[in-house]
Amino acid sequence: MPDYRILIATSAAREYDGLPEFIRRRARDIIDGLAKVPRPRGTAKLKGSNDLFRIRIGDYRVIYRVSDRERLVDVIHIRHRRDAYD
Repeated sequence: MPDYRILIATSAAREYDGLPEFIRRRARDIIDGLAKVPRPRGTAKLKGSNDLFRIRIGDYRVIYRVSDRERLVDVIHIRHRRDAYD
């Protein structure tokens, strides 16, 4: 079965650029892994949404949408946990 495509929103790319280097490396590895397994262990579905998920990276969160029909993972935010759910 083919991998999922990864799309990163422009705003998420800007947020990624502003992360500390060690978090950036971990985030890159995790996001790349979503192409193979879009809902890895440790992922939580966001309440009130059918297709939004979050994955923890220390105090940071990657918020993303999964479309199984289109085989697409759309990264929406990469933020500190205090700002992730605004």
